[in-house]
Amino acid sequence: MKIRKNDTVQIIAGDDSGKLLASSDRGVRGRVLRVLPSRRKVVVEGVAVTRKAMRPDPRKGHRGGFIEKEMPIPVSNVMLVCRNCDKPTRVGFRIDGDTKVRICKKCGQEV
Repeated sequence: MKIRKNDTVQIIAGDDSGKLLASSDRGVRGRVLRVLPSRRKVVVEGVAVTRKAMRPDPRKGHRGGFIEKEMPIPVSNVMLVCRNCDKPTRVGFRIDGDTKVRICKKCGQEV
């Protein structure tokens, strides 16, 4: 996958029904918390937040109530933000010696 953990991404598309991704989330930037390559999804900080009911569990120390949790969104709905040009960009690859590095398609710099 071209997106990795701790990358800054911008939301470019999403579900308008309000279930997971509100239309107001489009254009929002956030940090990738988790990458799920087998499901082709990413978890972005502060995006697609839902409320989950938790039962109290004294053995584990849970008080119960509602917690807010970020849900995975498809990787096709996010675009990597280049650190150099500070714009959403597509990602390319270049071979530098024995290493394969990601590059920004707009400015050509290493991401």
